[in-house]
Amino acid sequence: MKQIDYKEARKLMLPGDVIAFGGKGLISAVIKNVTNCNVSHVGVILQTKVPTTEGHFINQIIESTSLGDGFAGVQINRMSIRIKKYNGDIWWLPLSLDTRAKFDQGLFFSFLLEQVGKEYDIPQAIGSALDYIPDNREDFDKLFCSELVHAGLVVGGVIEDGNSSEQTPIDNCRMQIYREVCQLVGKPKELF
Repeated sequence: MKQIDYKEARKLMLPGDVIAFGGKGLISAVIKNVTNCNVSHVGVILQTKVPTTEGHFINQIIESTSLGDGFAGVQINRMSIRIKKYNGDIWWLPLSLDTRAKFDQGLFFSFLLEQVGKEYDIPQAIGSALDYIPDNREDFDKLFCSELVHAGLVVGGVIEDGNSSEQTPIDNCRMQIYREVCQLVGKPKELF
């Protein structure tokens, strides 16, 4: 796995690229322990090179999360701010060229924008990680992080249809749709 600074990666990122997080908090530790990996959360790059009034550009990530502002659910954030404020490891999983050739960015973007503001789905997030209970019924009334990412990639045409409500963060990372995984933040560490 290659390490790369966000300043270098930001100009290479494209919509559909997945961002994996490995937090250091209690909930992150439980997720990593239950799923036996270093990943506790995922988001997906929604837009890149969005111009600012200062003549720069930003990249946006869409994710279902709680950032301490009182809302837990689907939201769009600046990637640079997420990196600056995140306590843990962060990886960038860029889509492969073959995968990107199938990618319908318009469908992906439209679907994900329709999800903004939906609440975080705690029961289904728990159910996705516990294989000894019956599978979740796919339901997008509320969304957890890996469900949102998987559904966006299905709608965008890069992966086959499947039960998005059964996906864990590491499931999103294990899909065979990426180029080389790059670690953006943290000491060198594999995803799994």
